Amino acid sequence: MTTKAQAAHIASRCATVLSGPRPGQNFEGQSLADGAAGIALLHIERAQARTGPWKLAHRWINHAAAGELDATDTAGLFRGVPALAFVLLNTVPHGRFHELYRTAWEKLHHHVTTLAHQRTERALARIHRGELTTFAEYDLFCGLTGIGAYLLRADPTSSALEQVLRYLVALTHPVAINGHRLPGWWVAHDPNRGTSAEFAQGHANLGVAHGITGPLLLLAQALRRGVSVDGQHEAIDAICSHLDAWRQDGERGPWWPLHLTLDEFSSGRTHQRGAGRPSWCYGTPGIARAGQLAGIALGDRGLQHMYEVALYLSLTDPEQLALIRDTSLCHGWAGVYQTTARAAHDSPYPHLRQLLPRLGETLTTHLRTTADHNAGLLTGNAGCALALSSLTTGAPITQTGWDACLLID
Repeated sequence: MTTKAQAAHIASRCATVLSGPRPGQNFEGQSLADGAAGIALLHIERAQARTGPWKLAHRWINHAAAGELDATDTAGLFRGVPALAFVLLNTVPHGRFHELYRTAWEKLHHHVTTLAHQRTERALARIHRGELTTFAEYDLFCGLTGIGAYLLRADPTSSALEQVLRYLVALTHPVAINGHRLPGWWVAHDPNRGTSAEFAQGHANLGVAHGITGPLLLLAQALRRGVSVDGQHEAIDAICSHLDAWRQDGERGPWWPLHLTLDEFSSGRTHQRGAGRPSWCYGTPGIARAGQLAGIALGDRGLQHMYEVALYLSLTDPEQLALIRDTSLCHGWAGVYQTTARAAHDSPYPHLRQLLPRLGETLTTHLRTTADHNAGLLTGNAGCALALSSLTTGAPITQTGWDACLLID
């Protein structure tokens, strides 16, 4: 059986396992990360590709929408009304909303745009006061970067997206705290959103999921699509300069620290001894895709090529690959495959495309021998099956554009 055939078989197996909630399973409906919304996304993709029935998509959409909708300030792309709005946006066949969901989507979209305006207004006021930010304010999972990712697909000319982009531009301006000049995205808490001795004075995060690379992806993706605000080019340059300053040139290629404490930032030296796990959420693949897209958006071929080389080197280093311990989208082989497939599609050079067969075979091998641990999008079988859909077709272009929620599309 070929790798593509194996991928199709495993994707079908995953979808069959996820045909409906089983007794004892308690999925959080509006969670795109690990609940029914993420599983609905899988079945919508399969229905659009005609590899699965629409009835399963309808079943999971209904499960995701059951109960009181969360449109509170804590709602974001991966949980609450924005998550469900993103899911329904993917029910568009041939450019038209599926009639079953048009009215529902319009109501959800109104909530998201209102939320975007409210939260950007508060965030800009916080910046004006000179206070530090939080992951919940700006990141891809819970913050305005995630809401902006949805708006870029759903309503790219909206004032709501314009305000999100203006906020992200403002976020790149330095802040002065206790005599220190820090990046505008410096957070007061530790990487787990709590307090700890090591991060007593906060930190700057470099990852896609919670760090400044998420805003870089959105700013670059918007600019690439002709959507821009004043200062956007400069903001992209500022983030790229920050990443360049903290690039570590190892024997097997460049890598970036996960995060920076005040001591590290002040001294200009990271305490991290070597490259971490290559993944979408943290590590070189996610950062490299963001840098590549920044180069494409700015028309800077040198910048684009540098990040493409960084991605290639990280995925041909046995020591780094040995750190990948699961198959998930977030930090496993599925995310590595999908991120690389998207990067390869945009690269004029063949090196990344030549990696895809091996990465695809590794993903399918691990999925054949790994028990089904959970069902979710980010860390479970739904995400793996979606990545396998790219492997099966031999192209990263999906039927629905589901990986826009990762900002790598």
